[in-house]
Amino acid sequence: VDMNTLFDLQITIFCLMLAGYLLTKLNVLTLDARKPLSGLLINFILPCNIIVSFMIDLNHSILKDCIVIFLVSTCIQIFSAVAGHFLYPGAQKEKLSVLQYGTLVSNAGFMGNPIAQGLYGMQGLLYASVYLIPQRIVMWSAGVTCFTGNRGKNVIKKICTHPCIIAVVIGLMMMLAQIDLPSGLDKTVHYASDCTTAVSMIVIGNILAGVDKREIINKDIFWFCLVRLLLIPLIVLACCRLVHMDEFITNVS
Repeated sequence: VDMNTLFDLQITIFCLMLAGYLLTKLNVLTLDARKPLSGLLINFILPCNIIVSFMIDLNHSILKDCIVIFLVSTCIQIFSAVAGHFLYPGAQKEKLSVLQYGTLVSNAGFMGNPIAQGLYGMQGLLYASVYLIPQRIVMWSAGVTCFTGNRGKNVIKKICTHPCIIAVVIGLMMMLAQIDLPSGLDKTVHYASDCTTAVSMIVIGNILAGVDKREIINKDIFWFCLVRLLLIPLIVLACCRLVHMDEFITNVS
């Protein structure tokens, strides 16, 4: 990935988040809009984006890489779960739950697919979709325990019925069987998929518009940002390089 591509993507993401922020401040979007917009994104747009990511010609190398990146992601989730118990000493109990959850369930759930597709194309989108499977599972299992202290009810049902997990299963079956969708349905899925980046960033802008700026400038959030955006990625990078992981898989991870 050249720096121009990365810089352009960062500008695009910032402008779209700014649009969501300004639209909310101008009352074109309300703060209550985050729930229906998030629902639209998670239940329809992201699943379409995931299905599109599997619409590539299957070969042995891609299948092997999907297995490898799934295992890498699983290891990262285990590490994040353990690290969350030690990285925030002294944090108040109610804050600790949020910090641990944020360490375990990253913003890749919203931003991972758009960024991977923008930087690495359809193959990057495929690998990101597979990478996020363990996180979406952990969200409804270990993630729940951060707030409830138990594994919650109907965890398996929530995981199996999560739209993004269902989309992965559908996409995987399509890729393995090399099934093509009928033209009209294919265009529908692609059009919805193309909305992923815009809607994701607008939702984030909408959320930021409702945040009290005085509350987000404190040492706990500063330390959390260092952990989530610098420390963990550097550890992942170092470990991938140490075991001579494929460069493409390393970059997406």
